[in-house]
Amino acid sequence: MSNRCIPWCIAFAAFAASGMLGARDLPDPKKQSFEVVEATIPDMQRAMQQRRTTSRDLVLQYLTRIALYEDRLNAAIVINKDALKEAEQLDRERAAGKLRGPLHGIPIALKDNIHTLNMPTTGGALAFADFTPSYEATITKNLRDAGAIIIAKTGMTELANWVASGMPTNYNAIQGYGMNPYDPRRDPREAYADGRPVLATGGSSSGIGTAANFWAANVGTETSGSILSPTNQNMLAGIKPTVGRISRYGVIPITADQDTAGPMARTVTDAAVLLGALEGAQPDPHDSATSACAAPPGRDYTRFLKRDGLKGARIGIPRAFYFDRVNVPGEKEPQGGLNAAQAKVMAEAIEVLKMQGAVIVDPADIPSVVAPATADNFLAWGTCAGLDNAKGKDAECSVVLKYGMKRDFNAWLKSLGDAAPVKSLTELRQWNVVHQKGGAIKYGQAQLDISDEMDVRLDAERYRADRAKDIRLAATEGIDAAMQRHRLDAILFPGPFGASIAAKAGYPTVMVPFGLIDTAPIQPGFAGKPAPFGISFTGMACSEPKLLEIAFAFEQTTKRRMPPTAVP
Repeated sequence: MSNRCIPWCIAFAAFAASGMLGARDLPDPKKQSFEVVEATIPDMQRAMQQRRTTSRDLVLQYLTRIALYEDRLNAAIVINKDALKEAEQLDRERAAGKLRGPLHGIPIALKDNIHTLNMPTTGGALAFADFTPSYEATITKNLRDAGAIIIAKTGMTELANWVASGMPTNYNAIQGYGMNPYDPRRDPREAYADGRPVLATGGSSSGIGTAANFWAANVGTETSGSILSPTNQNMLAGIKPTVGRISRYGVIPITADQDTAGPMARTVTDAAVLLGALEGAQPDPHDSATSACAAPPGRDYTRFLKRDGLKGARIGIPRAFYFDRVNVPGEKEPQGGLNAAQAKVMAEAIEVLKMQGAVIVDPADIPSVVAPATADNFLAWGTCAGLDNAKGKDAECSVVLKYGMKRDFNAWLKSLGDAAPVKSLTELRQWNVVHQKGGAIKYGQAQLDISDEMDVRLDAERYRADRAKDIRLAATEGIDAAMQRHRLDAILFPGPFGASIAAKAGYPTVMVPFGLIDTAPIQPGFAGKPAPFGISFTGMACSEPKLLEIAFAFEQTTKRRMPPTAVP
């Protein structure tokens, strides 16, 4: 047996043992003409068109990588056992001249809070471990209509990180901890030695498998940072769309006020292709918010990918808080700011933007961030979370998330009918307590507790007032005010640091991979490894086309993404 054959044989053994593959499925490395590692969606489509590969071979290569590295990374909750059959069907359609859409034959993974009929949808919660919904998410149908193969459901922070305070990102009771492929070691420090990664994976969505080339791209969901943070932490390109551009029907919710699905990919081009496939041709009757933005002709976002997209683009630098420390009303010490390594990366990014013809407005501070009055300051108005913000302790924070979880989660459970494993948020909390020794709520369920104490009818007035304040501080006196005052096309944020203000406004952001920054030693004898750090462009509602134009031009100029060395 040659050394070249060993990885393929290991993969074959793993999948044959699981019943997913047979002996005829073992690839012949000598005949391999196309490699999936770091290949883009256009690369794959070209290779299939030129008959250098097939969808079946793409799936097989990805399954092989999963077999080799999944035990180390824990990227998937479930693999589609029918992925090869689906690929073969799509190959037959291609041979007959039928192409479904831009993702024909492309393996894509979904976050496991998105309904699929052929795989369970768990949200990472033990109560839903074997639950397969009776209806498919609109975006799942849209992807299949575009020709995608749903190869897997990705790991996620349990119920999109609205279960417990202090729960590590990408931990859930079904799968355990997801590991960052840029440093898949476990944290050795006594206070954190519960199995979590030493380098956080970021957010409730997972970018692990996309970074490690387990599939072409994946779909995450964001309420506040859960696409942007893992995209940043895994050196990916990603799009957090305008709330309402993508249907949420069939997605386990936190709150309809801020929830959105969006693409996570290795390149801006792939993210743009996936965004178009996710978006419906018409508003979804199951989600009234989907009339918020008009889709581009043919839902083709690649038309906005222009190499000279930075020329003349006005980009604002929000120095206060996001770059530099700032005094916040009611706080004794200055807040925010970048460390030296992050500041160096951002200074370099700004120079690139200037060299490519962008007009940099610096500073372009966000008015609500620098407002001197507590009532008008975005930073002084947080999100109610944890037992410290239970009823009676929540006067100075927004109840939108904890109220929305009670309202929208119960509505989602009702949509499941008799098949729902639990019938209400109250029942879920009770189930978790009963099954705590079996692995449920390792970190408690403070977020569920403070949500369940909300009364959807009696607390509606408080919710509406807080939602109005969120919009005022994040949008009207926030992003809108900054962009209109300085006539900006985009605001530049370091990494995912603008996620919260964009989330409350419901506004889009595009992330681009850019830097690797050195990390401090973890403890004596255990050095940290360089961590990814990207940049993000945020705009007002429905501005995805312009943001993609800017982001693509920056990406093409820099091309800084580096694949993780832990998974060659």
